[in-house]
Amino acid sequence: MRHRHGFNALSRRSGQRKALKRGLVTSLFRYERIETTKAKAKEVQRMAEKMITRAKVDSVHNRRMIARDINDKAVLAKLFTDIAPLYADRNGGYTRIIKTGRRQGDAAEMAILELVVKTEKPKKKASAKKEIKKVETKKVEKEEKSEE
Repeated sequence: MRHRHGFNALSRRSGQRKALKRGLVTSLFRYERIETTKAKAKEVQRMAEKMITRAKVDSVHNRRMIARDINDKAVLAKLFTDIAPLYADRNGGYTRIIKTGRRQGDAAEMAILELVVKTEKPKKKASAKKEIKKVETKKVEKEEKSEE
């Protein structure tokens, strides 16, 4: 019987499973959305929810606890400065799993794991260049009209 068996072993030894979860949770916080199998998504969701809850209180202890699993300093900083403050008034339910059907190669159930609230991305510099060009063309047109 399978009483009180609290996690999915994902057909891996403990070290491999831990490395897989760490990689997936890091990718989730970096890209705010990942596509993986449904079983992996459920395991990573548990880990990510606990990390976001801990990151809501920015302390040295909490940073060290989360840094055990997230080795990328940029992602760690993003979690504490960008992601966690978005969920300050929310008690859990920071992520969602959306089923996307079955993978073609092996018919594994696939799912998208994403953060419920997305961080705003900074606007690209290309739009600033376009604005500069528009201003320059308006100046040129005004100069041409004034010369005539």
